[in-house]
Amino acid sequence: MSRPFPDIQLATISRYRGELMGLAMLFIILFHVWLSRNDMFFGLRRCGNVGVDMFLFLSGVGLWFSWSKRPSLAQYFIRRYVRVYPAWLIISCLYYIPRFPKGGNIGDLLGDILINWDFWFNCELHFWYIPTIMMLYTIAPLYMKLIGKCPTYRWLPVVAIVWCVMVELVTPINGTVGHLEIFWSRIPIFFIGINMGKWVMNRQSLDRQAWWMVILIFLMAFGTCIYLEQMKHGQFPLFIERMLYIPLTTTGILLLCHLLNHAPKRLNAFLRFIGTISLEIYLIHVHFVLAYIQPYRLGYWPTVILVTIGTIPLAWLLHRALSPLQSLIIDKTKNI
Repeated sequence: MSRPFPDIQLATISRYRGELMGLAMLFIILFHVWLSRNDMFFGLRRCGNVGVDMFLFLSGVGLWFSWSKRPSLAQYFIRRYVRVYPAWLIISCLYYIPRFPKGGNIGDLLGDILINWDFWFNCELHFWYIPTIMMLYTIAPLYMKLIGKCPTYRWLPVVAIVWCVMVELVTPINGTVGHLEIFWSRIPIFFIGINMGKWVMNRQSLDRQAWWMVILIFLMAFGTCIYLEQMKHGQFPLFIERMLYIPLTTTGILLLCHLLNHAPKRLNAFLRFIGTISLEIYLIHVHFVLAYIQPYRLGYWPTVILVTIGTIPLAWLLHRALSPLQSLIIDKTKNI
């Protein structure tokens, strides 16, 4: 007879990476659909923002796997950027060009299309995840080299957390880079994902007694996030909640892996499919689907369902259209 909570096999994070990314994307859709502040589901819906942290954690784990194969630096960057940049370039053109005012600044338009520079200078949040993940991809090799040479640098996520506090509360720093708090506060979970990648790849496990600590930390973080959003929304700095997302993400992923291990195969297959096209769903769902459905005020759940149903075919088409180009670029540059 199997135990309800066996040893925690960290390798399941890699095994269910696609499903977890699919869940993360669905959480983000739940977060983006409007809901009244007075609704009892409001706090839980706001916690869907943790889907971003799940993406970054899983991206960090995947980067460690890729880095361990010892690719050249050029191969590393090509493989990372070719997955994100072509889709971003198409969507940014479709979004920014129709909104470009007559007599507007062409340089500003090109900056937004190419690197979304209004995020870096003015904290424009329309597609903030894209410049964030591309910047994290850029600095990740330095971090992975550091921890490869000196494991002590695995404590840098703690330094990043302290920096987040400084950005929020130290006035001169806040005045200079405080507008990028949403970026700074996601660095720790990304680095933690890279740290975890080694343990996942080596198939390390935790004794089953660790489940009680995992569940306790999850309930404390999750319960606090729901309380803050439901009862004190707008009354606290968001970076506090984003710090809570760090333990919520790590423990939540372990619990989700356990659930996915017992989930129906069709559900897992559906979530893997969503995970495969999650980047395209992220780029499309808010400005090209939700923006046209939400004005009808159909209610929260009907809107969520319609946005999901409406986005998936468009995301799949974009993914299929770009896949041959991405594969060609990777094949042509594999010997660099």
